[in-house]
Parts: sequence; C-alpha cells; structure tokens
Amino acid sequence: MTETPCRVGPFGNSGNAEESRTAVGRCGSVDVWREMLREHFVALDVADAHADGPFGSEVRSTLVGHLSVAEVSSAPQSCVRSGRLVREDPETYLQVGMLARGRAVVEQDGREAVLEPGRFVVYETDRPFSWHFPEPWTLLVLTWPRHLVDLDVDLSRSATARPFGDGRLGGIVARSLAESVLAPPEQADVGRRLAGELSSLVGTTFGGHPDDEPLSIPAAAGLRHRVAAYIADHIEDGDLGVEALARAHYVSVRGLHRAFAGVDMSVGSLIRTLRLAHARQRLADPRDAGLSLTEIAAACGFADLPTFSRGFKTEFQESPSTYRRRSGTRTSA
Repeated sequence: MTETPCRVGPFGNSGNAEESRTAVGRCGSVDVWREMLREHFVALDVADAHADGPFGSEVRSTLVGHLSVAEVSSAPQSCVRSGRLVREDPETYLQVGMLARGRAVVEQDGREAVLEPGRFVVYETDRPFSWHFPEPWTLLVLTWPRHLVDLDVDLSRSATARPFGDGRLGGIVARSLAESVLAPPEQADVGRRLAGELSSLVGTTFGGHPDDEPLSIPAAAGLRHRVAAYIADHIEDGDLGVEALARAHYVSVRGLHRAFAGVDMSVGSLIRTLRLAHARQRLADPRDAGLSLTEIAAACGFADLPTFSRGFKTEFQESPSTYRRRSGTRTSA
C-alpha cells in the first residue's frame, strides 16, 4: 500500500521519515499525563487515578516507517476514549496494545478482554474504547494510520477487544511485536518494510476467530488464519511450502494464492517471515547455545546456511552471528 505523509504518534510527517525518530515524555501529574497521551496516541480521558499517591508516568515512541511503536508505563488508572473525544479528535488509527507488566481490561465494540503479560489486543480509534489498569503497568503500543493498513474493515472490527497471543502462532506474532517496540530498526527502509509486515502478521492472528461476526470476506480471512497457524505449528518442517499448505487445507495452489491476494503478504513471504522470526528467537535462546548456526538454520526449515544468512541479514540488517553475539549466546557455524 502506498505510504503518504501523515501524523502518527508524536510524529507529524511519517511519510517523509529518512530515519527512525524517537520522542520521550515523563511526568508526575494526571493533567500533564493526559496531554502526553494525546500527543503520543489520541485524545483520552484519565480517570480513577489515585491523586494522593505517586503518579510517575513515562512514554517513549519511535517512528518505524509509517508505524509508531511505544513503550508506556504509569500508575493505576483508566484511559477512556469517549464518543465525545472521537468527535473532537477524529484521528483514525489501528492500534495493538500488548501488556508487558501488570493487569489490564480492554473494552470496545461491546466486548471485554482481560489481559495478562504477553497477551495483546487490537482496537481502533474511530470508536470509543477504554483501558483499565488496576495496578502499576507497562504497555507496548503499535499505532498505524488506519488507511495504510490493508485489512478489511469488517474483519478488524470483529477482532477488537479480544485477547491474542496464545498458541504457537500467537506467540511468534507477540514476540515479533514486542521486538519491534523494544528494539526498533534504525534504518528507514527497514522500518517501512517492517511496518507493513507487522500489520499483515497481526491480521493472520484473528482471521478465523470461532465466534466472529459475519464478514464480507470470511472464507479468505479464515483460510489465511488457518494457514498461518499451520505454518507456525510446522515451522521446522523443511518441506513446508505452498503446495504442502494447499494439500493440507484441501484447496488448489491457485485458490491459496487467491486468498492472500487482498493482503500485503504472500504465502511465500509469510512462511519466510515466520521462519526468520522463529530462527531469531532460537538464536537468542540459551537452551540452543550448544547448536551451531547451521543446525539452527536447518531446524528452522532453511535449505542451507548461506540462504538463511542472506535472508536473516535482509530482514534484520545484521548477520545471524552478530545478532547471536549481541544476544549473549555463543556463535558457531
């Protein structure tokens, strides 16, 4: 999807970003915090805060292509986007919030999701929503301008205020989202590609929720979800490919490609992205410190080490050995 200059987070012109940009805010009062939330996200009311207790709050946002990624920490409170605020501040974004610390309850579109650390939800800012934090908390927030996200509007509406992040696919997606917030890429071209890939990954997690409302494209969305879950469950199968996926889901190869035609990520790209994300996690896992790069590449379904190394460097802008050293585990070919 073509990227156009627009505001996202505290960044007024995401389309012209030549490099990642970062903005940090800290405060100790509810009034200042309310304005800070408006600057980094959208207009929100802050309620149920303990006025007589400490209110140390902090937000750090980084521009990644047309995506703003933020780490937010504060005291117990409720953050509410009312119908009045939607009318007064009509910025429309798709947001993903992943809880990193504490507990939270999210409400939107008549649903309520209870979150624990590691789980995430999707919500959209053109309708009322609320976050309730009963204890000190840290939240990782990803914000895309809604018009730059290639997801069907009925599909995304059906996914709001539902907890995601469980299962193998959900775990891979959750870790990829967290990595993008905690260690965003510095290069602008990497950020632009990552912004699109992450929104597509998020879409695969809620394509087939069992109690979704009727959608305009339910069959294609459901198939994409089942395929993504199957890839995650068979991520270390070296024979995994488009034909194997088509056979496993009783569709033709052409039909499988057609199901992915309306999103930014092809079937092959999804396999590659999930494999690289899985390999990156294994490279940093102390339990795999005894395995060589060749063994990890083979275990993650790559035909050989050079193919894996080229793909890894293209995706993450550093070699597997460099990333492994930086993560604190040993390196061996």
